[in-house]
Amino acid sequence: MNFAKKLSMMAVAVLVFASCKDAAKTEATADAATTADNTKAVAANLETTTFKIEGMTCPEGCAKTIENKLSGMEGVSKASVDFEKKTATVAFDPAKQTPEKFVETVEKLADGAYKVSDVKSYGDKAY
Repeated sequence: MNFAKKLSMMAVAVLVFASCKDAAKTEATADAATTADNTKAVAANLETTTFKIEGMTCPEGCAKTIENKLSGMEGVSKASVDFEKKTATVAFDPAKQTPEKFVETVEKLADGAYKVSDVKSYGDKAY
C-alpha cells in the first residue's frame, strides 16, 4: 500500500511539472509574437538617442541590466550599452517613447546608482 501511495505521488508530480513546461512554452511563444509585432510596428519611423551613463561597475551586471531594460521598453527597436565607453544608444519609435523616458528608466535602476548625461537625439537616423 505504501508503494502505491509513493507511485501515485510521483505520477502527480510528473503531471504538474509537465503542465508547467507546456504553460511556459505557450507564454514564451506569446511573448515572442508580441515582440515580433512590436518590432514590426516601430520599424518604419525610428529615431536614435545616445547618452552617457555614470555609475556602471561591470559589463555583465550593470551594462546588460540597463541594455535589457531599455530593449524591453515599448517602441524600442534596438538598445545597446557600451560598458567601456559608458554610453547607451537606443533606436526607438518617437510616437511611443522619448529620450526623457529612457533617462528616467536608467536613473531609477539600482536605487539611483546610475546617472545619465549628454543626451543627444537624432531624428530619422536610426542605427
